[in-house]
Amino acid sequence: MTTDKTAAVYEVLSPWAEADPVPQRGLIAERPAELAGKKIGLFHMWKRASKPTLGVLERKLKGKYPDAEFSWYEESEMNVPEIESRNKAQYEDWIREVDTVIFTYGD
Repeated sequence: MTTDKTAAVYEVLSPWAEADPVPQRGLIAERPAELAGKKIGLFHMWKRASKPTLGVLERKLKGKYPDAEFSWYEESEMNVPEIESRNKAQYEDWIREVDTVIFTYGD
């Protein structure tokens, strides 16, 4: 085991090579420095593994951050961004009440 504190640098290659017309970019939203005491939003979308995956994450996070709160939100329309859905106002209210959101996607 090394005790060297320098970070390794890796080059990440895309399997799409130069054919991908959408430029890659990092996450836009800032991540919280700490989850202790935060209200964590759990966004459940229509894919069948989304809800069980979030359930496992919630249990694990409760064990690590017992003072964190959790708030679930269920996608209202399949394949429609929530900000464009019939529940836009409800979604915006939910976003304002949480400190951060975990979104899962999976079959």
